[in-house]
Amino acid sequence: MFVLSGYEYLLVFILLCSLLPILALAASALLAPKRRGSLRRSTYESGMEPVGQAWIQFNIRYYMFALVFVIFDVETVFLYPWAVAFHRLGLLAFVEALIFIAILVVGLVYAWRKGALEWS
Repeated sequence: MFVLSGYEYLLVFILLCSLLPILALAASALLAPKRRGSLRRSTYESGMEPVGQAWIQFNIRYYMFALVFVIFDVETVFLYPWAVAFHRLGLLAFVEALIFIAILVVGLVYAWRKGALEWS
């Protein structure tokens, strides 16, 4: 039936992944309460009344700290496959991993000198 045999499970997976968000949105539209009013449009903060304005400025340092964390966290994910296949890769892969880690260390030193790791 299929030209590429062995891909039936992939097709079923793609169909399920496509249908799941559609079914979730349809269920939400059918089951959500339809009441209108001022209480529905109010801000909800853990069951407490909101205090202050919603438009406040955050310090850029928080974003820089989070960005540096995400970058280094994602970069360590690239080291995992290398560590799993280390015994098969040889000396060249070891040297490449050392260069990769050296680049990360240079980036860390740069971020440190720029003050991106300072919380306060």
